[in-house]
Amino acid sequence: MDLKEIQNLIKFVAKSGASEVKLEMEDVKITIRTGDLRHMPETMVQQMPMQAPQVMAPQLESSTPVAQVVAEVTDETANYITIKSPIIGTFYRRPSPDKPLFANVGDTVSVGDTVCIIEAMKLFNEIESEISGKIIKILVDDASPVEFDQPLFLVDPS
Repeated sequence: MDLKEIQNLIKFVAKSGASEVKLEMEDVKITIRTGDLRHMPETMVQQMPMQAPQVMAPQLESSTPVAQVVAEVTDETANYITIKSPIIGTFYRRPSPDKPLFANVGDTVSVGDTVCIIEAMKLFNEIESEISGKIIKILVDDASPVEFDQPLFLVDPS
């Protein structure tokens, strides 16, 4: 990257209104800050560890062992395949507020059918089913944030 390209990049960042841009290439690292940084609030980002999902055991007689109850709950979902989020973003069940839902409980999906959209950095990514089957359960509420590899749908492949 030569000096003229760097100057053009600085002008572009200044016009865009961004307060800071970092660019890393093989041979050069550039940080461009615009505006008066002394008056800008300091932003701290803190990563919170994800908690493992807890399986709630139904109330049973005291003679039923807890291990058996947990095994029964997990056996119910053992026959289903999970469609997981390939990216971090916001989960949407329809292409726009006035359009119908991509998939409902009880719908049959085929390989390649769009089941939802995940918005990440202002880009809307269509999530396609990698399996064929019947949607048994939708695990995420509409317009809620999702993590990478978070389960979205349970599908019965039979």
